[in-house]
Amino acid sequence: MVGMYHRRFFSDVRTGLVLVVFLLALGWWGIPQMFLVVPFVCLWAATQTAFDASYLIMARHYAGALEAFLNEHGAEGVLVGAALEDAYLFPLGVRKVVAVPLGRPLSWFSFMTLFITANGVWAMVVGLWAGWATLLELGYSARLTYLVVLGLFVAVSMATGIWWFVGGAGERRLDAVLATRFGPAPWASV
Repeated sequence: MVGMYHRRFFSDVRTGLVLVVFLLALGWWGIPQMFLVVPFVCLWAATQTAFDASYLIMARHYAGALEAFLNEHGAEGVLVGAALEDAYLFPLGVRKVVAVPLGRPLSWFSFMTLFITANGVWAMVVGLWAGWATLLELGYSARLTYLVVLGLFVAVSMATGIWWFVGGAGERRLDAVLATRFGPAPWASV
């Protein structure tokens, strides 16, 4: 499951990057309306890769619960994958922004999450900046609609991400299901 996450995540990152570069190139080649599509593609890629990360978190919770169960019933501490992933990738059961734990040391995984996110935000800003003149050429209603829809999509995505990841709604759901099968999770839930 974790391997599937990595394949899916990097496929989605590459697809988003190629689309953004393609749209920016089209904009600079004389179709300036394409600049205005870039922010929506960036937001789509961001929410898609966060969705991918939610799958990784689910897979890690499940694997961690299985490891703890097996260690308690005969493996006697042999299975340490969950502990390694907590130390090396990012810890489970703590407040985090997708894969960046709050108030904890960064890992390379967390840095890459921040790096890819920062580049997506930058591409979003570049698309909006480069398309601003085209946006101003639109009528007031079209311009307002574009900005309101983009703003709403950003706000809803941010609010949902904060609820799911920072607020811990997703991990609490996992812990509740796994606790009925394996007992309380070995990590403190958010």
